[in-house]
Amino acid sequence: MSSASLTMGVDHIGLTVKDLALTSAFFIDCLGWKKVGEKPDYPAIFVSDGHVTLTLWQLVNTSVAVNFDRKTNVGLHHLAIRAADENAFDTLFEKVSSWPGVKMEFAPELLGKGPKRHMMVYEPGGIRLEFDLVPKA
Repeated sequence: MSSASLTMGVDHIGLTVKDLALTSAFFIDCLGWKKVGEKPDYPAIFVSDGHVTLTLWQLVNTSVAVNFDRKTNVGLHHLAIRAADENAFDTLFEKVSSWPGVKMEFAPELLGKGPKRHMMVYEPGGIRLEFDLVPKA
């Protein structure tokens, strides 16, 4: 039997969101991602940074929504997004930390003993996001 993987990485990630307009604006207007499609009758908006695509699905009934809790919910713990370089990482921190509705879990810090750095936030709709930087040697 072959030990080669039968898969080729992530095609896209689908996230259910409380407020489609709010979360898509965060990805598009704050992070600079592009809207690459939508399905108004679902409704869903597809966004991409050119490396990964997210499908943002509108929660059907927000009155019974269960807020994300990484310690008690099965599934997504967080979504980690890599910064292009150190300048982009610093810019991400400035933009994201001042974006309306964003909750900073922690500001940029070393990951373990470094040199990798990361920060953790909740986007306005409550999805936990990590932004990381692997410094160039």
